[in-house]
Order: sequence, then C-alpha cells, then structure tokens
Amino acid sequence: MSFELPKLDYAYTALEPHIDARTMEIHHSKHHQAYVTNLNNAIAGTDAEKLSIEDICKNISKFPMAVRNNGGGHYNHSLFWQIMAPNAGGMPTGDLAKAIETDLGGFEKFKTDFAAAGATRFGSGWAWLCVKEGKLCVCSTP
Repeated sequence: MSFELPKLDYAYTALEPHIDARTMEIHHSKHHQAYVTNLNNAIAGTDAEKLSIEDICKNISKFPMAVRNNGGGHYNHSLFWQIMAPNAGGMPTGDLAKAIETDLGGFEKFKTDFAAAGATRFGSGWAWLCVKEGKLCVCSTP
C-alpha cells in the first residue's frame, strides 16, 4: 500500500483569518507531504507496505523510528485536516460541554490548558483532548 496526501475538503483560504492560506498550503502540500513520502520510503520492501495507516498506528511501537515518526505524522495530520472546518468551532454543547466544565474547570480553562500543552512541548508535538479513566484530560504527545 502506498500512502497519499489526502485532498482537503476546503480551500487553503477557508480558515482565514485564523490560519492564513500560505501557512495552510505549506503545512499541507510540503509538511504533510514529507510525512507521506518518508513513510512510503520507510516501509518500502517490508510487510508494512500491506498495512493500513490505522494498523501501523495500532502497533506503532513495533516499528522503526522512521515509520513511527512519519506514520504518526501522516495519521495525525490526516485527522487534523478532517477536524478543521470553515465556520466551525466555538463553544461546545451537550455532554461534551458538561464534561469540560466538570473535568477541566470550564471551556476557558480548557482552551488555556490546551494551548499550553501544545506550546510547551519541546520540538514538535500534538495537544489532545483525551479520556482517561472516564474523565476528560488535556494531553500532549511528541
């Protein structure tokens, strides 16, 4: 299986003024493309060529560093493009809003903690809203 850069469902300009078109273009067409290219190179000629990205990620610790870094980068960016959306976001509602209030101290505190989780990760990484032991938490991964 050869991995490909996913097409966006929106234009590079769609997230302005929050993310400018040039940043989106570079992040998608250069940065994410590098993960895809490097992942394909890392799995060339191995059994991993036959696996889906989900199967690679389920067993990520079993793979060499090049597969872990580039497979994770490709998967995370693919998710990132899907959850970003023009005219979306804002204040959560329903059960998510209640859990943010109860588990994280409210939406404003969540936003502050989430931004800090991403900004304080040395090098590059990801900030996540996770569920651990039945409660929401803010996490960061390399």
